[in-house]
Amino acid sequence: MESPERVELPAAFEDVDVDVLVQLIADMMERLMSHNDQIPLSPESLTRFHSRTPPGISVLDYLRRIVRFTKAERSCLLITLHYIDQISARMPVFVLSSLTCHRFVIASIAVSSKCLCDTFCSNSVYAKVGGIPVGELNVLEREFLHMIDWQLTCTREVLEEYYVNLVRTYSRGLYVINDALSSSGISSDSDMDYDATPSPTASPDAHAHHARAGTNSPAHARREPSTILIDTATLAPEARQPPTLEQNMAFAAFQQQHAFDQNMDAG
Repeated sequence: MESPERVELPAAFEDVDVDVLVQLIADMMERLMSHNDQIPLSPESLTRFHSRTPPGISVLDYLRRIVRFTKAERSCLLITLHYIDQISARMPVFVLSSLTCHRFVIASIAVSSKCLCDTFCSNSVYAKVGGIPVGELNVLEREFLHMIDWQLTCTREVLEEYYVNLVRTYSRGLYVINDALSSSGISSDSDMDYDATPSPTASPDAHAHHARAGTNSPAHARREPSTILIDTATLAPEARQPPTLEQNMAFAAFQQQHAFDQNMDAG
């Protein structure tokens, strides 16, 4: 069977069709979740982004819904991957999983839109589109800013590197970047305010390295969280803290819900 013809994409992420970018991001997130869902849940790893059960909508459809109703810019979509890497490096207990992805994504889009764009939606709109109460989104937004330490910007070059890595590692192998085009040209929605200070990043092979962590070496019998494109040595992670009372209570509720679901399936 012949492989499908590869589709050529523009060299600059600002020029790529937004739905293609959504497909690339969703594909990366699905692979992260598939890896990270194998990490056992513990009380200290629970965050406000955890749901008791995975949402019924796929990440791809969720991102498409957000783009459709909020007109999220390409930069805001791409920088979500940067936020995942930054928070994963600062807080090793946090992982992007099927229980955290959707709430993380809507909080990220809400925060990045306010930071990078001249126009953006209200939290009531983001909450309605994301399928959560506005009060919950307000809490998630505050938690998100604390986790990222208000470091909400990066250079355009960092976003471009994420884009190139997404195309290169796309699981269906459908796309290829047209190298003949200049990747330095800025167009369409590129009037965002990016940080002028270069951010440290690893090579595009960083994701493959992190995705293999814990699978090839006997010294890493337990799977470690997978990230995308970051040199974790450049950031000092926060010290692991014992679970709080709130986390223990939430973990007990999670276990109770999980046991209930198993009993329902068995019945």
